[in-house]
Amino acid sequence: MQTSTTPFTSWESTLTWLAGPPLRIVLIVVGALVLRWVVLRAIRTVVDRAVERADDHERTSLARALDVASGVTEERRRQRALTTGSLLRSIATFTIAAVAVLTVMAELGLALAPLLTSAGIGGVALGFGAQSLVKDFLSGIFMIIEDQYGVGDVVDTGEATGTVEEVTLRVTRLRDATGVVWFIRNGEIVRIGNKSQGWAVAPVDVPVASDENPHRVIPILNEMLADLAADEAWSDVLLETPTVAGVEGVSGGTMTLRIFVRTRPGEQYAIPREIRERAKSALDAAGVRGPILAPYAGPEV
Repeated sequence: MQTSTTPFTSWESTLTWLAGPPLRIVLIVVGALVLRWVVLRAIRTVVDRAVERADDHERTSLARALDVASGVTEERRRQRALTTGSLLRSIATFTIAAVAVLTVMAELGLALAPLLTSAGIGGVALGFGAQSLVKDFLSGIFMIIEDQYGVGDVVDTGEATGTVEEVTLRVTRLRDATGVVWFIRNGEIVRIGNKSQGWAVAPVDVPVASDENPHRVIPILNEMLADLAADEAWSDVLLETPTVAGVEGVSGGTMTLRIFVRTRPGEQYAIPREIRERAKSALDAAGVRGPILAPYAGPEV
C-alpha cells in the first residue's frame, strides 16, 4: 500500500512536507537575518574604530594646526565615518534582502526566468530614464566618502560659489555672497574648488609714492606685520607672520608693495582690511608719502 504524500493527511506526510520547502524557506530567512546581523556588526565595528581614531588619535602640534585650519576636525571625521557606515548598512541590507527574496521565490516554485527577464528589461528602461538620477547618487556617495567638502565650507562648483548649507546624495545646497540659494545636482558638478581646506593666501597691495625708497618702506611694513602677528586678536587667524614680497610694480606716481598673508581658510577676506589700516597708520607716522596723483587738467575746451 503506497503512503499518501499529500500534506496534512497523516503525520508522515506532514513531516515530509515540513522538511521540504517550508523548512528550507525558514532556513533561508534565518540565514539571511544572521548574515545581515554579522555584516552590520562588522560594519559597525569598522565605523566605531574609525570614530575612536577620530576621537583619540594623537597628533603633532603642526598636524593639529593644519586640521583646525582646514576644518578637518575630529568631529568632521566622526560625521564622515558615521555617514559612510549608514550608507554601507543600507547597501548590505538591500543586497541580502533581494537575494533572500529571490531564493524564497525559487523554493516556492515560482518561475524566476520571466521575472528576471522582465526586471532586466524594466531596469534597462528605467536606467535610460533615470541615468541622471543614478549619476547624481553615485557622485554624492563618492563626495561623502572622499570628504570633498562639508557643511560650512566655501566652495566653487563652477556653477556657483558659496557656503555649503546641505549635502545630500542627490543635490548640494549653496548660499552665495548675495544670499541666493543654489541647488546643484551632484552629477552636474565637474570640478570642486574648496576654499575652506588647508590654508588660504591673501595678497595685499600697499601703494606709496614712486620716489620713496623701498629699502626704507619695507622695514616699516615688516615691523607693522610683526606687531600684527603678536596681537592676540589676530594670532589665531594667521598661520605665520606675513611677509613683504617686495615691489610689485611702479606706474606713474605710484609704487606698489605686495604683502602675502597665509591665514586660516575663510579669514583671507578680513585680514587685508586690517593690514591696510595698520599700514596706513605706520606709513603716515614714518612720513612715507602716498601715491603721487597727476594734477587735474580740467575738461578739454
